[in-house]
Amino acid sequence: MEKKYKALALDLDGTLMDSNKELSDVNKKAVWEAIDVGTAVILASGRPMFGVLPVARMLELEKRGGYVLAYNGGNILDCKTGKLVYERYVPKQCIEDICIAARECDVAPLTYYKDKVISERADDEYVIKEAFCNSASIMQVDNIPEFVDYPVSKVLVVGEHKKLLPVKEKLENKYSDILELFFSEDYFLEIVPKNVGKDASLAELLSQLGIKREELIACGDGLNDISMIKYAGLGIAMKNAYDEVKNNADMVTELNNDENAVADVINRFIINEQ
Repeated sequence: MEKKYKALALDLDGTLMDSNKELSDVNKKAVWEAIDVGTAVILASGRPMFGVLPVARMLELEKRGGYVLAYNGGNILDCKTGKLVYERYVPKQCIEDICIAARECDVAPLTYYKDKVISERADDEYVIKEAFCNSASIMQVDNIPEFVDYPVSKVLVVGEHKKLLPVKEKLENKYSDILELFFSEDYFLEIVPKNVGKDASLAELLSQLGIKREELIACGDGLNDISMIKYAGLGIAMKNAYDEVKNNADMVTELNNDENAVADVINRFIINEQ
């Protein structure tokens, strides 16, 4: 009998990882079992590439095979070959306006340089939170648009939700044709190139792999996971997910991310289906 589900897309924070940002042995072994029965495993995260790669290495994806979808889909890496199979970048002319809008609303813009988070406000609590998520150090820069002379896959504007709303409105009014703006958390406004999202990037990857969307399981908990949960043949929200995510899912797990919900999903829908 042919496998019903051939691909598994996993969000990291709040999904595959526990509340301490750690990967349990139970989840790790379950992912390996999924790979062993021929499932394409995709780590789909808003994190920058350098924030996802340590998890990919823990899962030995460079040896076992698998994919990293970073920056909410701006880059997709084939772990076995080490090559990017998909890449999109924020148009250079937008970066200055993003930073101006952030400054005007008293919130902090940030992006990434090598393995660091760079920001004009290195001491901001939400900048520190993003650095913690990625086990990264923070580099203070005077002016992000002047510092950035390389392709940027994502800009994040961080702060209190009510202060981020006018930033989002201002940028959507000007750049809705070339940027996507959405919240991954109430305090994280994600800004990526137009048509970049976990759904669109997964569609691109599945096309390359010859897998149908109906053969994809997607698991997530955050607002930026809604698109892939709606796109997948089986979209699963974690018990600890935002209500809006649960409302868009085909099912909600009985376990949360601290109780190895991902391993339970793999056992139910991939291993026991064999």
